[in-house]
Amino acid sequence: MIEIDASFGEGGGQILRSALALSVITGEAMRLTNIRARRPQPGMKPQHLKAVEAAAQISAAQVEGATLGSQTLCFEPAGLHGGKYAFDIGTAGAVSLLLQTVYLPLSFADGPSRLTLVGGTHVPWSPCYHYLQWQWLPYLAAAGYRVDCSLERAGFYPRGGGLLHVNIVPSRHLSPLRITERGRLLRIRGLSGVGRLDRSIAERQRKQAIDQLRELAVPLEIEVADVPAASPGTFIVLQAEFEGGRCCAFALGARHKLAEKVADEAVAELRADIVAGGAIDAWLADQLLLPLAFIPGESALSVCRISRHLRTNAELLGYFLPVSVEIDGEIDQPGMVRLRGVAAPAP
Repeated sequence: MIEIDASFGEGGGQILRSALALSVITGEAMRLTNIRARRPQPGMKPQHLKAVEAAAQISAAQVEGATLGSQTLCFEPAGLHGGKYAFDIGTAGAVSLLLQTVYLPLSFADGPSRLTLVGGTHVPWSPCYHYLQWQWLPYLAAAGYRVDCSLERAGFYPRGGGLLHVNIVPSRHLSPLRITERGRLLRIRGLSGVGRLDRSIAERQRKQAIDQLRELAVPLEIEVADVPAASPGTFIVLQAEFEGGRCCAFALGARHKLAEKVADEAVAELRADIVAGGAIDAWLADQLLLPLAFIPGESALSVCRISRHLRTNAELLGYFLPVSVEIDGEIDQPGMVRLRGVAAPAP
């Protein structure tokens, strides 16, 4: 059984989710201690328990310690099976993080899978649905992974209740990614959305973003949309498209938060990435590390900002796989990631 002290690196829930995915794929049993030790309230929250439940269900795992607030978990997978699964987080916990726990194992399962996920689709501290759709999924597809998502209903903080459908087809032909030169900025596209609120809020977000980005002198294509939602909420997502890369940023509305401030937050993050010079944003680099680890050959990523999450995931990989990960760059600075992956076990 692999023993992991989960207080290393950023010391949060990401270690739990990534370790679950790696355990299921490799078939290696593990024991995690000090789960979320670096958080103000250590131990597992409802969304973390749902990730454990989902990983256990797809792998018929034996589990000990999966209780609210627990900082220790024993997880012993017994197999990996595709199929139809439904997971309801029960809170505004992020469905994107739950998806990123199970999609990779199911990409190496014995058959296709269809997931129904209920929870938060546009909530703080996690990639929103439109980030997944615009940024994460296209790069997964470029590597050969076959995952698609559709949003039936948005779920905003604090109520959640969003509904996401996911189809996963096992991947058999995977290729490394080399995203090293971003080239010229070609355009910026975006989507300003509201759910169960007046459309004028989304129009104000759009106008503010355009006013702030106009000086870049590239085409600005920001649409406005009303989205079905379980409760009121707003968001804006912006994507900078370069000749050889893409960076994506988003921001969420909140009670008493001006529409203009929502737009300003997304613009500030996107501008920082444009100035940094990397080909992809920090969030994407972190999210690509695990899927690239199961592709033989070398992948290379030019990153706008090296994050603690990225370094933490790189360290965690060493517990399960004989992969080589080189990260050139300091935390919160631009850098380059090189990873030499290995083939995933056959289903």
